[in-house]
Amino acid sequence: MERRIAASPIEQQIAELAAPVAETLGLEIVRVRMTGGDRAVLQIMTERADGTVNIDDCAALSRELSAILDVEDPIQGRYALEVSSPGIDRPLTRDKDFAAYAGHVAKVETASPIDGRRRWRGTILGLEDGPEGTVLRMELDGGEIAALPLDLVSGAKLVLTDALIEATKTRAAAAGGEKE
Repeated sequence: MERRIAASPIEQQIAELAAPVAETLGLEIVRVRMTGGDRAVLQIMTERADGTVNIDDCAALSRELSAILDVEDPIQGRYALEVSSPGIDRPLTRDKDFAAYAGHVAKVETASPIDGRRRWRGTILGLEDGPEGTVLRMELDGGEIAALPLDLVSGAKLVLTDALIEATKTRAAAAGGEKE
């Protein structure tokens, strides 16, 4: 199973159930998030390998996954299932997301402070394997380079910029048109 950042044990379990279902539909699971409160919501973000997804893809995954979740029953109590696109200012949860969006601006949060801070904003340079494990390299405002251990990253999300919008248009055109 592919590594995903910030996945709780229940989210990881659901991702493992959802991945083969998504694969049969030509989709990939980007993120699984379970939120609580009075009404629990299971949010699953999905896309095709080319980064596109449409409403029919989301509906098909929702139908297929609902049946699996009813049988496996990994969630206690009632919940609502939401299947969606990751969107243009998407979360970055997989190693390949950081590679695909190198050169774009992201906000990153770490589970514990690094050099006295937990929130980072800068241009993604990519992932590197080192003696301490995989690190996310970013160029911060001011030109400083940060090397954040990926195991400490608790969340990452692209920042909506003109460059990201243009890259998304180019990617959609290469994939055969607007599909989101």
